[in-house]
This record gives sequence, structure tokens and C-alpha cells, in this order.
Amino acid sequence: MSLVKNISWRSWSVWKRNRDVFLTTWKTNFLPPFLEPILYLVAMGLGFGVLINDLVFRGETIEYIQFLAPGLLAISIMYGAFFECSFGSFVRMHYQKTFDAMVATPLTIEDVITGEILWGATKSLINTTIVLVVVTAFGLADFPGLIFVPVIAFLGGMMFASLAMLFTALVPNIDSFNYPFFLLVTPMFLFSGTFFPLDVLPNWAQTLAYALPLTHVSIVVRDLCFNYFVLIDLASIAYMIVFTIIFFFASLYLMKRRLIK
Repeated sequence: MSLVKNISWRSWSVWKRNRDVFLTTWKTNFLPPFLEPILYLVAMGLGFGVLINDLVFRGETIEYIQFLAPGLLAISIMYGAFFECSFGSFVRMHYQKTFDAMVATPLTIEDVITGEILWGATKSLINTTIVLVVVTAFGLADFPGLIFVPVIAFLGGMMFASLAMLFTALVPNIDSFNYPFFLLVTPMFLFSGTFFPLDVLPNWAQTLAYALPLTHVSIVVRDLCFNYFVLIDLASIAYMIVFTIIFFFASLYLMKRRLIK
């Protein structure tokens, strides 16, 4: 409970600090999320997609590029928050000593970490919105479902930011981030229903896939892009909320233990 009591409105000061830094280099931050989905859609959707027979999704036959586009949105949610709260937060904590400077003010450690996680979720929101514009321009997302994708982007961003912050609290050096990226992020990138339907996998692999957080983001985002919302979407949203709460407080605890050493 002490962790909750130490979180205040001052967390937004940390968020604003990161926002101001982002705005000074917005052109550099804008181009990758804008160009990357175009490359994927052209290379895999239009190129590789012609080798794949039409897919059946929710009882309708769709082209592969239509299946791929929501997966790219889900990937942008994961990468936006995970990169920001792993490499970005570690640099601010360890090399720039920004965390030390902020804790020397009325900000608590909990305020700093909460602000970092909120900013990670915001990066997911920004990146996903950019990708959503591209996907919509290709005619691969429909109203009104696509309006709610940014909401899921922020919720998913909170989830992945909290997960990333937990690893930031644990890794001894910046090179050690290779482990969570190779052992967790890459498998999620490949096996969370982003590039192919999960039902093509054997049962044991499907079970493992449904344990991955990106799978549930992919499910909800894809259904929203196609204007579907069924029971599994509610279950996936509940998964994201519970996952976020658990890892948010775990990251607060572990980061506080690390910073007060």
C-alpha cells in the first residue's frame, strides 16, 4: 500500500519532461513508425501475400494483407512501450542520472517510475496512431472500430511499459536487454497471431501463444479493425488489465529496491 500512497499527480512532471524531449526530435521519432508499416504492407502484404490463399476470419474470406495490417498495429503497441521503458529508461537511470536528479526534487521514486510508464504507454499511443493512419489509408481498417484502437494502444502500452520497467529493474547492464528481447519480445513478435492465425499451430503451441500478452492485444485490435467485438475480446481486455496491475506494482517495487541501494 505504501507504493500507492507515494504516487502523486507529480508523476505528470516526469511525463512532461519526456514529452518535451520527444518534441525536440519529433521528426526522427515520426519517420520509423510511418515508413515501417508501409514496408511491411508492401513486402509481406502485397508481395508475400500473393502466395497465400485467402484466409477465413470470423466466417469471412479476407486477403492476407487485411489480416496482416492489425498485426502491425499490435506490434507497434508492444515495441513503442517496450523500447521506451527498457533502453530509454535504462539510459535515463544509469547513464544520464536523470532519475537521481528527479528524486532530489519533491518527486518520489514511485512518481518517477509511474511517469516513465505513462510515457511508455503514450509512445505506444503515438506510434500506433501513426501506423493506424497508414493502415486506414490502405483501406485496411473500418469505422467505427478503428476509433477505439488508440484506447487499446494506451492500455497495451501500459502493460508492455510495466513489463519493460520490470526488466529495467533487474538487468545489470544495457547489453543484458538482449535476453528479454530474444527470449520474450521476439517470440511474441512471431507467435502472437500477428502474421498468421493461431489455429494453424498445434494445440500445445496455441496454449503457449495465449499466455503471451501480445496475443491478446492482437485479438482485440484485429477485431476492432473488422468491427467485431465478441466474448474473447472482453477476456483479452481483462487479461491486459490484470497483467498491467501485477507488473506495474512489481516494477515499482523492484525499481525502488534498485534505486535506493
